[in-house]
Amino acid sequence: MRYLAWFVKIAVFLLLFAFTLKNTAPVHLYGLLDSHWEAPLIVYLLVFFTAGVLLGMLAMLLPLLRTRRDLAQARKQIKQPQAASTPSLTPDRVEPAQPLDAVV
Repeated sequence: MRYLAWFVKIAVFLLLFAFTLKNTAPVHLYGLLDSHWEAPLIVYLLVFFTAGVLLGMLAMLLPLLRTRRDLAQARKQIKQPQAASTPSLTPDRVEPAQPLDAVV
């Protein structure tokens, strides 16, 4: 199984490397106010892919922090009642048992 995983990784790398070699022609990217940039297409793909990954990670940061905070609060609430409600092994007072015929 390990060899299959390495084979897949190498195949994906070679496929992406071949894609990179095929896209080395310069491309014009036109922006606002008559600005433009000229670079190989793979550079633009890499820049926009990286920007998308970073924006995705940034978008998930706040929910992740909120979930961690809620989890810490839940763990704290679980631990506090258990420490306060642990029954003592020796009761303070023992009630006498009633006879069975006394039950109404």
